[in-house]
Amino acid sequence: MQEQHLSDFDFELPPELIAQYPLENRSASRLLHITKDVIEDCCFTDIEKFLRPGDLLIANNTKVIKARLLGHKATGGSIEALIERVTGENTAISMIRASKSPKPGTEIQFEAEGGCTESVTVTGRQGQFFELAFNRPVLDVLEEFGKVPLPPYITHAAQKSDESRYQTVYAKYPGAVAAPTAGLHFTEELLGRLADKGIDIEYVTLHVGAGTFQPVRVENLSEHHMHSEWYCMPENVAARINQAKSEGRRVIAVGTTSLRTIESAADRIGHVEAGSRDTALFITPGYRFRIIDALVTNFHLPKSTLVMLVSALAGRERILEAYRHAVAEKYRFFSYGDACFIENAHMAD
Repeated sequence: MQEQHLSDFDFELPPELIAQYPLENRSASRLLHITKDVIEDCCFTDIEKFLRPGDLLIANNTKVIKARLLGHKATGGSIEALIERVTGENTAISMIRASKSPKPGTEIQFEAEGGCTESVTVTGRQGQFFELAFNRPVLDVLEEFGKVPLPPYITHAAQKSDESRYQTVYAKYPGAVAAPTAGLHFTEELLGRLADKGIDIEYVTLHVGAGTFQPVRVENLSEHHMHSEWYCMPENVAARINQAKSEGRRVIAVGTTSLRTIESAADRIGHVEAGSRDTALFITPGYRFRIIDALVTNFHLPKSTLVMLVSALAGRERILEAYRHAVAEKYRFFSYGDACFIENAHMAD
């Protein structure tokens, strides 16, 4: 495969196009339809006319946890933790921001707005992450003490409204520290209309990690190490995907997390296997998609792994052309922004 460079995936993005708040109506966003032949401005509800009876829509039903914790060490130094992954009922690994990295055995007091505190102990390290031991279930502590972990490009502190709006309407299994944002555009009403049209909707789970916001730090992409995330491909969903492909029906991912789950679970001949495991699948142009026919996704950061992924699906030049169009037309970017419907440019090859 030809050597690929980080600078190949850069584009100009005016900061004012970064959406800071969601629209009042989830489905009121704009939708950019991207194919080999068309770049078309639409409304998100127009997705109904791009989806066909028999299509199989796969969405990620992970639930965002209140992963951001504020507190202090016993010595008094302030500390901020961003839980990366819940590893057991009472354990987790976390990024930690402090004036001095805590050593194993350090006790941290996390604080809630009402003045309550929760004691947590640092037990070790896993690379850049710190291992934490809680005195009761992690998810209970996060619900009581944590804050919604909004992405770094959203400049306001998390508000009460973010607890529902930075969450899909079908969120079910807690564990993500970032939302699968393509799904934020779907309402129960829209999902119902799609089902009535004969579009099948199934769910997988991938717990999005904080690594999704980490920049690529190497120019030669072959040197980049993708962060790993846990996913679950249920047996019934794997069977539905395999059946759809055998019948020539389209499989469409809602979001890059759903796409990575499906492609990670597929073998070389395009058969999806059920199971739960970690994936560090890094998709760049030249990747041969085994399953996916189309993708619903938001607009992504310049030079990010997600821009590389959508470039693999539609072609790098096509994506950069579409993004230039989106900038000129003042689409709203990133998590609370507008969406794309991208059809696989290589599926007929």
